[in-house]
Amino acid sequence: METLLAIVLAVAPGIFWLLFFYSRDRYDPEPPVWVMLVFLLGGAVTFPIGILEGSLLAISGGFLGSVLIAPVFEELAKYWVVEKTVYRTHVFDEPVDGIVYAAAAGLGFATLENTLYVLSALDESFLFALQTAVLRGILSVPAHVLFSVVWGFALGVSQGGSRRRHDPIVLWGLCLAVGAHALFNLLLVSGTGIPVLFLFLVPLLWMVAINRVRDALALSPFSGRW
Repeated sequence: METLLAIVLAVAPGIFWLLFFYSRDRYDPEPPVWVMLVFLLGGAVTFPIGILEGSLLAISGGFLGSVLIAPVFEELAKYWVVEKTVYRTHVFDEPVDGIVYAAAAGLGFATLENTLYVLSALDESFLFALQTAVLRGILSVPAHVLFSVVWGFALGVSQGGSRRRHDPIVLWGLCLAVGAHALFNLLLVSGTGIPVLFLFLVPLLWMVAINRVRDALALSPFSGRW
């Protein structure tokens, strides 16, 4: 029973935020099957990325790996899921789609990662697992989707052009997402930076995300403004 409850607590934040970002696409909602596929693939890449990061962390050390290696590999993995699948289809047809699918990939990754952390904490005690689920549900799960929204918006804007994978706006979005992710991890591992996460970085990322959603909707060909 405790294991089941721990899994529910680990998965619930990801589902909640997936529904939140899915509901933002009010003009031309995406097919749920595509959203769930990207969500599941976002979770699936957690395993190879985890193995790769583990090998590099053993060489570089925990601090360096958390701040430099993890942000790069994780953001590229989430981006790869979207760019290699739905981005190449007719379903991806407005800027906000980049945000919806980036959120789905980010939340798939974060949900499986969160579940593994919570189950690992359960080996120590249910209370520790509960604490882990609450803390990561407040910080780490939303953070993953907020990082993804940065490059997701860029990918969504680029869909109106030639869909070049190396479009400057997409590369810029990825760089910003990696930078935000690196700063998040730096503040998290430093311990003393956690108040900054709660009071500054996470609220700032939310402001950016909400503004990007608004901008993407304004650019939608289905908004009636064109």
